Amino acid sequence: MKVLHVDMSECTTHIEEVDEEFALKYIGGRGWGARLVWEHLKEDTDPLSPENILVIAPGPLSGLYLPSAGKTSICSISPTTGIYGDSNIGGMFGVELRQAGFDAVVIKGKAPELSYLWIDDDDIQLKSAEKYAGMGSIETEHQLREDIGDETVKVASIGPAGEKMVKMACITADWGRNAGRTGMGAILGSKNLKAIAIRGTKDLPVADLKRLTGISDKAYKKLSRHNLFEFWQRQGLMSVIDYANTTGIIPTHNFKDTHFEEAGKINGDVMELEYKIGDTACFGCPMACGNVNLVKDGKYAGTVIEGPEYETAAMFGSNVGVSDFSAIVRANYLCDEYGIDTITAGSLISVMIEAYEKDLVTLEDLDGMALNWGDDESIMEMIRKIAFREGVGDTLAEGVYGVIERWPQLAPIINHVKGLDQSAYDARVAMTMALGYATSDIGAHHARAWPVAKELEMGCNWDLNEKADLVIYHQTVRPLFDMLGVCRLPWIELGFDENTYAEFFSAAVGIEFTLEELLKLSNDIYNLTRAINIRLGLTRDDDKPPERVFNDPIKTGPHAGKVLNRDEFGEILDIYYQQRGWDMDGIPTDETLKASGLEDAIEYMEPKRNGK
Repeated sequence: MKVLHVDMSECTTHIEEVDEEFALKYIGGRGWGARLVWEHLKEDTDPLSPENILVIAPGPLSGLYLPSAGKTSICSISPTTGIYGDSNIGGMFGVELRQAGFDAVVIKGKAPELSYLWIDDDDIQLKSAEKYAGMGSIETEHQLREDIGDETVKVASIGPAGEKMVKMACITADWGRNAGRTGMGAILGSKNLKAIAIRGTKDLPVADLKRLTGISDKAYKKLSRHNLFEFWQRQGLMSVIDYANTTGIIPTHNFKDTHFEEAGKINGDVMELEYKIGDTACFGCPMACGNVNLVKDGKYAGTVIEGPEYETAAMFGSNVGVSDFSAIVRANYLCDEYGIDTITAGSLISVMIEAYEKDLVTLEDLDGMALNWGDDESIMEMIRKIAFREGVGDTLAEGVYGVIERWPQLAPIINHVKGLDQSAYDARVAMTMALGYATSDIGAHHARAWPVAKELEMGCNWDLNEKADLVIYHQTVRPLFDMLGVCRLPWIELGFDENTYAEFFSAAVGIEFTLEELLKLSNDIYNLTRAINIRLGLTRDDDKPPERVFNDPIKTGPHAGKVLNRDEFGEILDIYYQQRGWDMDGIPTDETLKASGLEDAIEYMEPKRNGK
């Protein structure tokens, strides 16, 4: 097992051999990334400075013969939030990295000129990328492959937003697979690294290949027999539009509401019948949830993209009042090409629409461009302004904290946790969802915990201890998938037994692990990322959902009038801390850190307990 270290400032690389103890304790992916971030952490490091590192780490199951084994974690200190951040990307990029012989890449420094990293098995070079300056992510990927002369090369790149260090910038690979949310693309931009291109030809090690293939054969058959399998292939995550609208959790008009009257115009049926022209899938995935969509007529005719998925369709649909699916496809394309996160971009644009509607900002603040619900043309222009840091877009490019710094009056209508805009599921209907957002180590992102469906299924009136347990389980099992390098969707969407992943891992590494043992290791990493955030100044006051959850009742739909009780949230937060083994300030106790093998974190927690 090898880690490739790249120093952009010195234009040098070296390879580190990883010992078995480290490899098994931190598993891989997000686990390796979080530990490496911890080991390089300095409290005063600017996320966009040369000193900040970025870790790219597929997991030990990435690239193996088993369902949906194409995930890679990218970890760092986030420029979006100023605390620990990671993002997860599917497709083939991480698989190719492993096939080149590397289980992780650690990047630091800043190159003297715009560069790209070329990994051709053992041949590693930093090359000039001046030719690609200003190019979009998708264009860069195509052009690099053409220049290398190999269409099979895997490329991850940034667009102009990354080059300009827009704090919501993505890293994009495989024609629209994005490592989004936490600004990892801005970090590449800060290092003058335009792209990483990889060609790998090596076999991947498997301790017991016969056992692994036997388990995998059964897994593929089981998934293919699920009654929703064929429907999932047809619509993928776009099927969630109808679910979210019917259950009353879809973001509408900047989360002012949770029901969109025109949801039927932007749902999976409309996509499938009028726009879809093909499927895409990550490595080894039978679900093939990626939808290739083409706008065939109208002002956006000719736009083709992999996407949208639910989050993009909601944030550039109902949340900004758009009911034209072709406009959503176009917004998705622009965000992918410019290299910006669709959730954050859609969220902040919706904030500015509401702010203009309520006279909280002026027409001059908006560069003379009126913003109104459903006005797709002004929304497209705002996406461009953000990506190129033009006018008001320069403020939005700074993310939540930049907007609040310029316009403090907008703070009550910005839906975020720890500086990360809320994902496209309302939390007023479910205390578990509010708790999941509030205690997520990276901010308000559904990928850490999505307990809302369970709470809606069971009803809201059940024990707070059980609700806290549910959130903690989600925050343990879902990150475990990131550590292993597999997708969570077979589990969450098709009910695939998570115990099978312990069997996959045991066959791959040749050492027996139970699911409980793997969950313990995942929980250890949650304690580690909490320790990182405590070192960076996080307090209990940061573990809270958006104010709208408590203050603004839902207007229409099945949950009209609903808000959460602030005192009850404080009560469940106390329970959550206790069950996690954290003190009432949210700091892991010494006993918890020792149990997680994090003795080296104890010295950093003591001053925080004393308010220093």
